[in-house]
Amino acid sequence: MNNKLRIAIVGAGASGMVAAITAAGYGESVTLFEKTDRVGKKILATGNGKCNLGNLNFSTEQYYCSDKEKLHSMFRIFSTEDTISFFESSGLMIKDKNGYLYPYSEQASAVLDILRMELKEKAVQVISDTEIVSAVYDRRKQVFRLKDAKGKGNAFDRVILACGSPASLKKGEGMSGYRLAESLGHYVTPIVPGLVQLTSDEAFCKALAGVRCQAKVRLLSDKGEIAAEAGEVQFTEYGISGIPVFQISRVAGYALKAGKRINAEIDFFPEQENQAYNLFYKRRYEEQKDRTLEEFLTGTLNKKINMVLIKYCGCKPTMTVKEAGWSKLKELMQSSRAFRIHINGTNPIGNAQVCAGGVAFDEIDTQMQSKLIPGLYFAGELVDVDGKCGGYNLQWAWTSGYIAGRNAAGSSTQNMIVD
Repeated sequence: MNNKLRIAIVGAGASGMVAAITAAGYGESVTLFEKTDRVGKKILATGNGKCNLGNLNFSTEQYYCSDKEKLHSMFRIFSTEDTISFFESSGLMIKDKNGYLYPYSEQASAVLDILRMELKEKAVQVISDTEIVSAVYDRRKQVFRLKDAKGKGNAFDRVILACGSPASLKKGEGMSGYRLAESLGHYVTPIVPGLVQLTSDEAFCKALAGVRCQAKVRLLSDKGEIAAEAGEVQFTEYGISGIPVFQISRVAGYALKAGKRINAEIDFFPEQENQAYNLFYKRRYEEQKDRTLEEFLTGTLNKKINMVLIKYCGCKPTMTVKEAGWSKLKELMQSSRAFRIHINGTNPIGNAQVCAGGVAFDEIDTQMQSKLIPGLYFAGELVDVDGKCGGYNLQWAWTSGYIAGRNAAGSSTQNMIVD
């Protein structure tokens, strides 16, 4: 007599594959559904093709979610160290680059190959090219009935939704997981792009296109600062990009969705103390009064930035320092520490690395199980948890996938682990 649980996992991304491997490791019958022709496609694009697996400098402060304490308890169950152990025991060599974890080969394909091998070895049934469009829970029989786009149905004892998000996909794709969750009674918080570029309608954007520089970016609304990050900023024809911009983009997305007016304020000298910075320019002013403003700023910032700053303050590059005067020069200096760019949007979700929003975190317990329906679990980006750049989103995928897989399988036996 076969007493194995029938577990369905919808979505064969990072979290779905780990959930399947973990659940199958308990000896249960696991079926992994994937709507595309291959599992784990998104993994190949992570970390610029190198796959940033996680980060040794781990902190829940690198995440956005509604309950950091609950999130912390989940990462105690499956931590960065557990990620290393999981992959190394599967045969993957890992390297540490300033805390950032990568496969030793620096090939994302190596991570995907390892996961595929584990799926095969754990006898997970992988069904690709199959989109699950309907999920119904039969409370009387305590089973889930799933139906695919071709009308074929199957019954399962447990279901894990790990469908991912629309991030990096074509317009209209990637919404099936949210629809399934809503059909099962769960609330899905508003979705906005995360880790994405910000757009602007400022005329000077084209003049700055292609420039990269170290800077601090403060995101401002009518009530003041709402986010801030520092790092390399990239200017584009449509606005601003770079890691610090990505880190604050979800905050900008929600503010814009709420109808707020948003500006990015850029400090081009984030490492300079104000007093030393002012003395430096005061001395230059005294010594270089006969130089033009263009000449005066030579040797400081990128020339394109200098030219935009001069015009930003209502001056001409050919104007001498003496003609401008100290008050105008002081205004120029201040603008280089607080250069404002109006933000009118984010790039589309298809350009984003992740999505913010998803299945409400407070409707899921610490075992990734639904608080509404027993036997229903969630994993990965489908949940309203998203991290900053640096391997944090993949760490969430591994952690949530492991917890969901373990408890979906373990909850039918005496060996369920509750932390």
